[in-house]
Amino acid sequence: MLGPPGAGKGTQAERFARERRIPRVSTGDVLRLASTGDSEIDQRAKSLMDAGQLVDDDLVIGIVRERLAQPDAAQGFVLDGFPRTLVQAEALDHLLDDRKPLVIIDIEVPEETLIRRLKSRLICSRCSTPATLTAKVCAKCGGTLVQRPDDEFKVVLERLKVYERESQQIVEFYRRRPAFRSVDGDQSQDAVAADVAAAVASVVGGHP
Repeated sequence: MLGPPGAGKGTQAERFARERRIPRVSTGDVLRLASTGDSEIDQRAKSLMDAGQLVDDDLVIGIVRERLAQPDAAQGFVLDGFPRTLVQAEALDHLLDDRKPLVIIDIEVPEETLIRRLKSRLICSRCSTPATLTAKVCAKCGGTLVQRPDDEFKVVLERLKVYERESQQIVEFYRRRPAFRSVDGDQSQDAVAADVAAAVASVVGGHP
C-alpha cells in the first residue's frame, strides 16, 4: 500500500487486512516489536533505535523477512510503510519469489487535500490514537486530543517534499508492472476501501 502522508494508506491497509483476516505488516510496528525480541536481528535493531540512529536497509529487510515467514502471513499480508527505498523494493521481489504476485496499490490524493487532512488530524495525548478534528476527547481512552507535532503546516509541507523526492521513486519502480493499480484517495473512506478491494481482485481474482 503506497501513498503520501495523509493519503489514508495506513487506515486502508488496516481495514483491508482486518476484513481479509490477514496481518498488516507496518514497518513501524515491526521495528517496535523487534526492539523487544531476542534474535540477533532484534537486538541489532534495538541497539540502533536506543542510540537514536536510523535502521539501515539490510536490517529492515531482515526484520521484514522474519515477519513474513511467520505462519499468520502464509495466506497473504498487507505491507504498510515497506518498501521505503529501492534497495528494499528489490529485496522484496526476492523475498516473494515463490509466493503469489505482489499487488501494488498507490493511493493518489491532490496536494491541497493532503495538506487539509494533515492539518486537521488529532491524536490522543495519552494513547496516541488518531481522531478527527470534530472529536472532543479520545474515543478509546477519553484522553485529551492534540495536533500531531509532525502535522504542523511547515512540517507538513516538508514531509510532502520528502515523499515526492524519495518515495515517488518507489511508485515509478512499480508503475509498469501488471499488478500495479492507482486508486483515487480523494473520496470517502468507504469508497476508497471499495476501490482498493476491486483493484486487488482485478489482479488476484475473486470478489472485491
